[in-house]
Amino acid sequence: MTRDVPPLDSSQTPASALRPPPRLGTTPQQTETVPGEPLISFHDVHVGFEEGEILKGISFDVAPGETKVLLGETGTGKTLVMRLAAGLIHPDSGQVLVMGHDVSQMPETELLNFRRQIGFVFQEGALFDSLTVADNVSFRLREEGATDEPEIEQRVREALRFVELEQALEKFPGELSGGMRRRVSIARALVDHPPVVLYDSPTAGLDPVTSQTIITLILRGRDSQDVTSLLATHRVQDAFGLANFRFDKSTGHVVSLIDGKPGAVQTLAEREKAVAAGKNRNGSPPTNVLVLRDGKIYYQGAADELLTTKDEYLKKFLASAE
Repeated sequence: MTRDVPPLDSSQTPASALRPPPRLGTTPQQTETVPGEPLISFHDVHVGFEEGEILKGISFDVAPGETKVLLGETGTGKTLVMRLAAGLIHPDSGQVLVMGHDVSQMPETELLNFRRQIGFVFQEGALFDSLTVADNVSFRLREEGATDEPEIEQRVREALRFVELEQALEKFPGELSGGMRRRVSIARALVDHPPVVLYDSPTAGLDPVTSQTIITLILRGRDSQDVTSLLATHRVQDAFGLANFRFDKSTGHVVSLIDGKPGAVQTLAEREKAVAAGKNRNGSPPTNVLVLRDGKIYYQGAADELLTTKDEYLKKFLASAE
């Protein structure tokens, strides 16, 4: 299978593109978090529509630095959870806290400022077709009130260099492949180093090789900028890639947490073999899995424990999601 993007060579990424940059603009970063407290919390959240209740009292936390991966069959509410975390909809009951903000009760005027403090990567990239790649990435900075054009340009170039698309500055989204558009979306989400990033099906519609490229970028953002993430995906491989690999800033490579060697993100079959052999993750960043079923949380815990489950539904789900 051919890939629509060149292989990422992390070793060629300048150190400046990996360091957390200071925030631009005049909008203050007003968070109300307490050290050690979760950055995202759902408390007994219910959401329903005319066809019935979709979320039936879900509760979970995402700790600082953690990546929480949402899995589940189509229609189980993964995207709905992401929209709740972004304050795009309100729950019928329950509470959603993000960085100390109760977004379930926040009026729209306050939500606008809140959304400037977090990053989003939507299913289809959600780029503005009429804007160039550079203008799409800088949109967040300008929305925050940044006016220093040389600094804006520098920040945009650093973000695009991070996803290895600096050469696409003046292109329009329609001139890019699906994988490239998704990479631009990641650059836009990370350009101002938000503490929290929401990834809604970032690999949806992409071939396996390009999907691996996207997961590698998410790894790099997580491990070089200490991003706390909530990620919804239909690909079980995404969850195990994030759980069992890390980005080594000193070498610029993705490294296995099993043997410490550089390598590609494992397939599900490879990971199952490693677990069966008793190989453990070492120095793993906190990445956990949450499986939704029938509007409730059916499983929550480590990816490796999910692989060794004896639960018939989970085994069937894993087999169908390969």
